[in-house]
Amino acid sequence: MRIAFAVRNELQIESPMSHLSVRLPKDVEQCLAREAELTGRNRSDLVSEAVGQYLKQNERDRLIEEMKQSARVFSSDPDAIRESRELAGLEDRVESIERQERAAGIDPDEKRWD
Repeated sequence: MRIAFAVRNELQIESPMSHLSVRLPKDVEQCLAREAELTGRNRSDLVSEAVGQYLKQNERDRLIEEMKQSARVFSSDPDAIRESRELAGLEDRVESIERQERAAGIDPDEKRWD
């Protein structure tokens, strides 16, 4: 089945709508029709909302992955770490925490993210 739905920009209150034709597997179309009936909403609004959420989540996931990659690069550069601590005035405090971690059997250089 082919359905047409409007894609809207949620950042604008009244954004212009465009039309897009989508092919859906029969089972997905049936689930969509059932959801529309149960919620009293039309299929176009449900599809538009789902696509918007999907795109927003993908953007968030990409940003998080970029941040993780930056942290990995940053954490492997001792000069960058030292300079950032000095700029923040934290060098003495960080060294104190690292000493406490070592005394407790914790490796402060161990990466704590995947």
